[in-house]
Amino acid sequence: MTSKTFFITGVSSGFGLALSREALAAGHTVIGTVRNEEARLAFEALDNGRAHAVVLDVTDMDAIPGVVADAEAHFGPVDVLVNNAGYGHEGVFEESPLHEMRRQFEVNVFGAVAVTHAFVPRFRERRRGHIVNITSMGGFITMPGIAYYCGSKFALEGISEVVGKELRPFGVHVTAVAPGSFRTDWAGRSMQRSPRSIPDYDALFDPIRRARQEKSGKQLGDPAKAAKAILDLTSLPEPPAHLLLGSDALSLVREKLAAMTADIDRWEGLTRSTDG
Repeated sequence: MTSKTFFITGVSSGFGLALSREALAAGHTVIGTVRNEEARLAFEALDNGRAHAVVLDVTDMDAIPGVVADAEAHFGPVDVLVNNAGYGHEGVFEESPLHEMRRQFEVNVFGAVAVTHAFVPRFRERRRGHIVNITSMGGFITMPGIAYYCGSKFALEGISEVVGKELRPFGVHVTAVAPGSFRTDWAGRSMQRSPRSIPDYDALFDPIRRARQEKSGKQLGDPAKAAKAILDLTSLPEPPAHLLLGSDALSLVREKLAAMTADIDRWEGLTRSTDG
């Protein structure tokens, strides 16, 4: 595998850290974003020559272009951008304040879009590059209690697909990677939870919240194996626009697509009735 330079957001834990370790072990250079100086030192200790960290909050839109320019000036052209920074919000829709939705979208959508915006002209002009957006099976399927999170991942899936079509003529690829349940901090310390307040939702949602908390750290998915799969993805000459990770994501998304197809077929007459 030819040595590449990766720019990965959110490398302090989870998929970002796992992918960074895998890429470094394979001989690649990794530029990772972290939130503070302590995290910067810890990340660069992974490899004194090829692990480089920059302090960046992806919601600081004004800082992103300068950070990207400085990174390429110091470490050379980036080959692969991985938008990994993000978190999960859990809460019944009616109980979840709108400011929590705004924050969810600022990190999971606007942050990823802003970093992508900074790299797209560089990739287009060089006629090469690969953008990998870490979404979720929650960008395809839904379940009670994660409306804001699913909304953010549905948005990033759609944006990824459009940008991929726009950049394909220039040799630049875009892949939305949608993991299922993995043993990361997503359902643990990284998740923001709105407090319960409406008893009507107790029977529906309390068992879901409890099960998610109990399952945290015991999920089927192995982050190290996900990292290897993503690294393999970046070596493909024609990578897919969408990639599911995990057998749970595969089965749940297939069920969703089958249900959608059945609904489309059932209501085909009503759908066609609007034609002139």
